[in-house]
Amino acid sequence: MKWNKRGLIYNTDKPNTWTNCGAMTPTPIMLDNSTIRIFVSFCDQFGIARVGSVDVSAEDPKNILRVSSTPLVDTGRPGTFDDNGTVACSVTLTQDNTMLMHYVGFELCQKIRYRLFTGLAISNDMGTSFQKYSEVPVLDRSSTERFFRCGPYCVNDNGNYKLWYVAGNSWEDIEGKQMPVYVIKYLESQDGIKWGNCGEVCIDIENHDEHGFGRPWVIKTDGMYRMFYSVRVKKLGYRLGYAESHDGRKWTRKDNQLGFDVSHEGWDSEMICFSAIIPYKDRYYMFYNGNDFGKSGFGYAILESW
Repeated sequence: MKWNKRGLIYNTDKPNTWTNCGAMTPTPIMLDNSTIRIFVSFCDQFGIARVGSVDVSAEDPKNILRVSSTPLVDTGRPGTFDDNGTVACSVTLTQDNTMLMHYVGFELCQKIRYRLFTGLAISNDMGTSFQKYSEVPVLDRSSTERFFRCGPYCVNDNGNYKLWYVAGNSWEDIEGKQMPVYVIKYLESQDGIKWGNCGEVCIDIENHDEHGFGRPWVIKTDGMYRMFYSVRVKKLGYRLGYAESHDGRKWTRKDNQLGFDVSHEGWDSEMICFSAIIPYKDRYYMFYNGNDFGKSGFGYAILESW
């Protein structure tokens, strides 16, 4: 693959009460024929994320049309699974054009650093507003996924909902800091709301330098499933990975074929993560975060060749 980086789109270095310290996990959809709505999780000065949106021109994504002024999905009440942050990861349209947003809720803990589970917010006005489906996760802990069932990416395949997500059961000490260990799994659902207790492993840790993965993103072209995901690498932080599958369940990692790495300098010179790919006319856009998990905002690249 060959990608042409086009630079930063949205820089969060702006005075505000809830958006001034980062814009994580860009999650794009085509709002209409000329507009891409990118749901992002804006962070405040305390690192707490809330879901908002940035509308950009589909013809020129650096042309920002609108930025949400208030959170679309706010943090939950004290004691709920999302009381310390909401991070949008996936937006799916149902058969009747209801929009399902699967998001990650952050919950701080005392004896481990945090837990991450998946919540659901629903929009009946094409993403102008959202209502939480429940104050509890739709992807909650299971006996083999006690700490993490997060990073969801959902696809509506003619009424059969397919979900790739991040799951984990343990922590690892890396240079004195506890870091989560997790893999990418797969589940199916009839409504995009009710999921099983444990998925099947799609992408596993392959060597001692890896200890986890970030939000997968799956597209299908010419009968082939293509997964783009983030790989947490010890001492390096996040890099991007790529895998292929004929059925969406059994995957072959082809990270070295992605052709996308950190830049020599600038906002994505230390880390690249949370990629999201969307087609527009005869091209594919990749939206992604750079250094420090998107503290500087998000940018994009254009696919030149598979």
